[in-house]
Amino acid sequence: MDWLVKNLSTLGPVGTKLPAPGTFGSLVGVSIFIFLIWLSIIPTYLILLSFLLLFFLGIPMCSRVEVLLGKADPPEVIWDEFTAVPLVYIFCIDELDSVFILITGFVLFRIFDIAKPLGIRKLQLLPGGLGVMVDDLAAALCSACLLYFVKTFALSFNEYLF
Repeated sequence: MDWLVKNLSTLGPVGTKLPAPGTFGSLVGVSIFIFLIWLSIIPTYLILLSFLLLFFLGIPMCSRVEVLLGKADPPEVIWDEFTAVPLVYIFCIDELDSVFILITGFVLFRIFDIAKPLGIRKLQLLPGGLGVMVDDLAAALCSACLLYFVKTFALSFNEYLF
């Protein structure tokens, strides 16, 4: 069971073998999210709900992997980025066919996840897997709000151009 927890939390070689594991974990999350939307088998809101459920599963999983690896919030643990990044698009569900929205959301998430402004850094101090996971949820929600603002501004600006 520990082997499974360790491999899920690091997404196998993505977190352990690649540089910038958080960025690659986020990229895997966005890629799977977009692929599932592209399949059009499951409604988008159910895909987002599934990622949210996987996010909450990550709290006990990341608590356990911290013990297994003997360090707090190990950089190779990328389950938090993987499950949180799709939530960036929660207010832009109808615009997910826009490359601009997808890239902007991804970039905003990485900025908020790395810089951890607005008290996000303090959330990392929460114990165990809760601290590992919740700062990424906050980064995703801040990114979602800003992405919605950018989308609204871009659409308004676009009306005046054409």
